[in-house]
Amino acid sequence: MTAAVDPFFAISISRLAHQMKAAGEPVIHMEFGQPSTGAPAAAVARAQQVLAEDGMGYWESPALKQRIADYYRDTHGVAVDAEQVILTCGASPALVLALTCAFAPGARVALARPGYVAYRNTLRALHMVPVEIGCGEAERFQLTAAAVEALDPAPAGLIVASPANPTGTVIEAAQMAAIAEVCRRRNIRIISDEIYHGLSYVGPVPSMLQEAPDAFVVNSFSKYYSMAGWRLGWLVVPPDQIDAARARMGNLFLTPPSLAQHAGLVAFDERDELEGHLATYRRNRQLLLERLPAMGLRRIAPPDGAFYIYADIGHLTGDSIAFCRQLLVDTAVATAPGIDFDPVDGSRFMRLSFAVSTEEVEEACRRMAPWFEAYARAP
Repeated sequence: MTAAVDPFFAISISRLAHQMKAAGEPVIHMEFGQPSTGAPAAAVARAQQVLAEDGMGYWESPALKQRIADYYRDTHGVAVDAEQVILTCGASPALVLALTCAFAPGARVALARPGYVAYRNTLRALHMVPVEIGCGEAERFQLTAAAVEALDPAPAGLIVASPANPTGTVIEAAQMAAIAEVCRRRNIRIISDEIYHGLSYVGPVPSMLQEAPDAFVVNSFSKYYSMAGWRLGWLVVPPDQIDAARARMGNLFLTPPSLAQHAGLVAFDERDELEGHLATYRRNRQLLLERLPAMGLRRIAPPDGAFYIYADIGHLTGDSIAFCRQLLVDTAVATAPGIDFDPVDGSRFMRLSFAVSTEEVEEACRRMAPWFEAYARAP
């Protein structure tokens, strides 16, 4: 029997946005979490060189694996062997590898709600059981050790994301350590999604590997490195899971694109350009935090990292899909409905991505301000 998987509703919003843009409307895309900037210039230049000189083929770059291992040593002070790094076609296959290595069909895996839509749906597609932990304002929309401790019975696994999608919230170091301790004591395997590492507005964000060396860690070049379309990510696996992960990668996905691996190795060290993107996101974040409350969006999850605003629109609607669709039709500003991230309370939330230019954020605010005012006044 096949598993029932819910749609990703933001995709339908984006499809309409692209249709409108093709018809000549000035659409501003704030519905997806993808940088509007391209890969670092040096990475693109390297890719062009490789295209001209290398026929390419199935390949896993030893140099890139070592560079990633060095990153964990230099940034987080943890020892990762290059063989623990499995290069993947983005973060999504890395999540599939981690789940299928760690758990059998029927396993119960806990996760935060709200949370990234694909966690819940990938678990269901793999015939596992998502155990959602409601995380609201009192918990800063994030997991806590107390919430994990309260799960009865203990799940087989826990998906942790810090910074998180859709909220951008970060788990502070002490809470991260406490979560790891609860999981260690209760024999709960951790999968840590660290795809938004590097995108923090509150200082350094710890890796789960600092507290749980046996965790699976998912990461990608899509966000901080501005390379979403290159489809390149990685999974750090515990030493005893290397063979299992490599077998799954080889059979399910073969290798990530060779061209992306060449470019990714160069992109890893283009920090000046990448930090310039972060500076733009920081300006965009501040601009939205200043403008949105004047539009009536005063209840916003703390955007500690990533590039999202997750805002409560419950005073305006109980149907976030219809709301975001109407906002797009009327203003040509595309956003994501909260129901994707929270099947219980998401009908009264929306998510805006500020991974666009500051000029686009300013223009989006200019368009949305009168629209929100009119919407609030409508019977």
